[in-house]
Amino acid sequence: MNARDLYKILGANIKLQRSRANWSQEELADRLAISVPFLSSIETGRKWVSSGTLLKLANIFRVEAYELLKPDTVLPDTYRNLLEKYTEDVALAVGKVRRRYLAGLRRR
Repeated sequence: MNARDLYKILGANIKLQRSRANWSQEELADRLAISVPFLSSIETGRKWVSSGTLLKLANIFRVEAYELLKPDTVLPDTYRNLLEKYTEDVALAVGKVRRRYLAGLRRR
């Protein structure tokens, strides 16, 4: 991982948290006392934040600052959907095997 990757991870996490809060970039920029273009640059991974702004973001979103830097929180929806579908398929398959096994036990 390099610095550019970290910029993108932070930006994606901020955008995700902002979307979850149902805020526009303008609303979040106002809360942070920064400009909308600067926030946009952060969210797209072109700019970095000061430590003070990172702490403000964490407080605003009610998360720990390190959570905004974790790559596993930024799975794109396509991957998240794939994982959910895979998990659902596995659960269905396990259920099917279980039912067959129990039915076999009953026949004995």
